[in-house]
Amino acid sequence: MKKLLAEIRNCSICKDLPCGPNPVVAASLRSKIIIIGQAPGSVVHESGIPWDDKSGDNLRAWMDIDKHTFYDTENIAIIPMGFCYPGRAKSGDLPPRKECAPKWHQQLLNNLNHVELIMLIGKYAQDYYLQKTRKRTLTETVKNYDEYLPKYFVLPHPSPRNNIWMAKNEWFKKEVVPELRSVISNLL
Repeated sequence: MKKLLAEIRNCSICKDLPCGPNPVVAASLRSKIIIIGQAPGSVVHESGIPWDDKSGDNLRAWMDIDKHTFYDTENIAIIPMGFCYPGRAKSGDLPPRKECAPKWHQQLLNNLNHVELIMLIGKYAQDYYLQKTRKRTLTETVKNYDEYLPKYFVLPHPSPRNNIWMAKNEWFKKEVVPELRSVISNLL
């Protein structure tokens, strides 16, 4: 695992990125939960610490865990769809690069033998892993989260940019977040 993580952190497949490559990943052979999100944002690109931003604060609040628990790789592996910050678009960040998941995900998953839950955060992760079993929209997929348990827990992206989605979908905080907390608490 150490060798694989070093290879990923030294990857330069996407050396053409505006800010250059800086792959962000965290895992241990004993990780119980995998968080598969989109790609690091600019703050995480600078710090090199996954989910080290407002989105991470929101995600930890949804999970009801502190930073120490979150960053303990014996508990949680963090594997983005794109390991590097993809750069800015007109309304937010660009999508994750498509090279990363096919190149690295299966190698990581092959080394993670203690995983009891994979959290799929956002459309890119859900599209890649759920394929034909995902619903027509992210909202429908998340609303039907229990269909993907116990292997997957599907979530919207916790970005503050999704506050409008949160306001329109109050059921998420009332129904999904408590179930997520229960699942996480049982696993940890």
